Amino acid sequence: MPHYRSLARRLAGLSAVLGLAVAGCAGDPESASSEHSGGRTGASGQVTVFAAASLTEAFTEIGKAFEQANPDADLRFNFAGSATLSQQLTRGAPADVFASANTAQMQQAVGAGVTAGEPTVFVTNTLQIVVPAGNPANVTGLADFGKKDLALAVCAAQVPCGAVSQTLFETAGITPAPDTLEQSVKAVLTKVRLGEADAGLVYRTDVASAEGPVEGIDFPGAEKETNEYPIAALEDAPNAAGAHAFIDYVRSDEGKAALEEFGFGTDVS
Repeated sequence: MPHYRSLARRLAGLSAVLGLAVAGCAGDPESASSEHSGGRTGASGQVTVFAAASLTEAFTEIGKAFEQANPDADLRFNFAGSATLSQQLTRGAPADVFASANTAQMQQAVGAGVTAGEPTVFVTNTLQIVVPAGNPANVTGLADFGKKDLALAVCAAQVPCGAVSQTLFETAGITPAPDTLEQSVKAVLTKVRLGEADAGLVYRTDVASAEGPVEGIDFPGAEKETNEYPIAALEDAPNAAGAHAFIDYVRSDEGKAALEEFGFGTDVS
């Protein structure tokens, strides 16, 4: 059975600086499998995956399936905002795989020379308004994010969800009046779920997998600003074979099916 471990000891120094949020899941690959077929890869040893917070639920499920198919593997996840992860990697944090919620943060990692080969886009995602169940503030659309009488939560501009939010506001001619700027989409969702915000902007996948009384509201134009999620093996990966095996599994039919269940788009070139 898969089990959970922590990377806190290995990344304690970086955690103190960057506020690292770590979760682990047993399972790891050694040799790459076919891109279009999942299952056993003969993977073994530890593989450390740094993944965007919005991938938490989907990658956790994929990780369990991967581990069950590869009992000699030891897969460990570090879920956080993509900007935080990119900073950790460029500062020398040990990892095998990086999955970002946008191409900008991945390109920072590429520019710093920490990736091996070209990153591959494997899923897409779009934003949705999230409100407490019942929508007590009667939020109806993106224009409400310009109202100062509402408690509003959005991601900070340097975070992928924040960059997309900013573009959507500019396109719609809206000057947002957020009460809080968060470092991850999960933090925005938590503010709304706890009733500390009347509305927030998060990925539709986060609304779909939310644990708690929230609901999503679609708005025009969201589909025009799609986030592309790239994934890449890392240059100094302690387990390079395992890194490629995990990436292949994510891109396999089994991996795509799991991602689609959580609302991600997998129709990528």
